[in-house]
Amino acid sequence: MTGLYNMDETEITADFSQRFKFSDWPNAAIPALAAGVYAIWHDDAFMYCGMSGREFEKAQLAQRKKYGLVTRLASHASGRLSGDQFCVYVANRLVLPSLGLDELRKFASGENTLDRLTKAYIHRHFEYQFGVVDSSKRAYELEMRIRSGTVFGVKPLLNPA
Repeated sequence: MTGLYNMDETEITADFSQRFKFSDWPNAAIPALAAGVYAIWHDDAFMYCGMSGREFEKAQLAQRKKYGLVTRLASHASGRLSGDQFCVYVANRLVLPSLGLDELRKFASGENTLDRLTKAYIHRHFEYQFGVVDSSKRAYELEMRIRSGTVFGVKPLLNPA
């Protein structure tokens, strides 16, 4: 892991991983049970920042096997729009505007689905990195700092704060 960020004023720290390609999903390097933040990139363009682990402490007490970063990133890797704001952003802002009339017509016949095209787009273009923190509160606070542009020096394209 690469230490990219130390927020001294609130003692929030996270070591961020190297970048991984969504096309290589699943990823055994992600802890099965972890709260944290992640950044999604298209080459050097910062696209999206998120956090996972809102109820991390309850998941720990319940001894859940998988929760947090791994389940959130798995959802993003699936490309399914239902319940996944990142996939909705990708579909609306990147996939749909890139489709030609012939591709759009294939939706009526069922040849195309937005979930399938979104998954293909994510796997073709995006990489992610993650950082583990010790609580859902810290994950949320760090996510807000990242989205405001103070960590990477730029705000994410799809969900700036």
